[in-house]
Amino acid sequence: MEEISEIIHVPAQVQQEVFGEFDSHIKKLERQFQVAIVDRNGELTVSGRAPFVKKAGRVLRELTELSKRGNRIQEQNVDYAITMSMEENEEVLLEIDKDCICHTVSGKPIKPKTLGQKEYLDAIRGSMIVFGLGPAGTGKTYLAMAMAITAFKNQEVERIILTRPAIEAGEKLGFLPGDLQSKVDPYLRPLYDALYQIMGADSFMKNMEKGLIEVAPLAYMRGRTLDNAYIILDEAQNTTPAQMKMFLTRIGFGSKVIVTGDASQKDLAPGSVSGLDVAAKVLRGIEGITFCNMTSKDVVRHPLVQKIVKAYEDYEAKENYAAKRKNKNTNYGRKK
Repeated sequence: MEEISEIIHVPAQVQQEVFGEFDSHIKKLERQFQVAIVDRNGELTVSGRAPFVKKAGRVLRELTELSKRGNRIQEQNVDYAITMSMEENEEVLLEIDKDCICHTVSGKPIKPKTLGQKEYLDAIRGSMIVFGLGPAGTGKTYLAMAMAITAFKNQEVERIILTRPAIEAGEKLGFLPGDLQSKVDPYLRPLYDALYQIMGADSFMKNMEKGLIEVAPLAYMRGRTLDNAYIILDEAQNTTPAQMKMFLTRIGFGSKVIVTGDASQKDLAPGSVSGLDVAAKVLRGIEGITFCNMTSKDVVRHPLVQKIVKAYEDYEAKENYAAKRKNKNTNYGRKK
């Protein structure tokens, strides 16, 4: 196969971001594409087999442009750019980077980082009810919170309601001291953390005192009608079918609903049916309701988390396949 060289210019002001600490990003590109990358004062010479040189060159140009726009280049950006180049999806990172939802209190822009996240945000903008499904670390809840806060600030809705089932994650917490709010706060802490980061503690507390932002367990939703509100149900895989039906029938006029969940991390009692699984079967195909399924490719936490999620996905797929074969063989034996 023909070997070629290509020169990529990386301006001095973005070299540190593009190269990575101790040139870690460059070394990763060399390993993944089996190319040699040599730096001569910001002129990167990429050498190797022609198809891989072109892919590595595209990734370097994307990372350079991202850094020029003020983004911090992290390992996740590099990994995703490599994945997209392997799938012949050119300049995906540059396209999704244009979609800025809002800024945190520290001024950090909140943007989608993967194609799956971008599709999720587009679905939220276009549908009244959106189910964001996928593994941990795909930004389902965080992006939903950013969209809710943005809509609230733009006066598109009058209030934000955040809820999740109050259920222990595999261990009994026992008696919790304090008033009612103190008892449910541990279950809702992840929602508070996102609110503090995006909105700021002072702004959140003021709006909460006015009743404009409400964080409550799912059980408190019964009997209410929620008009002109942005409603987020988190950890929906831990709802029962009755709870899910109760929640979805609370929706009033002018409201938008986002339901997030990870079907692989249920904390329900063994043998219990998840309301999220039932909803996915019952509600698909209804106009105004969109299901967004994210995968391990959309994980934006530490790269090791992506590998862990992928390993579990592969393991569970093998287990399901083995179980189906066993059932098939058992049924075949009975027929004989």
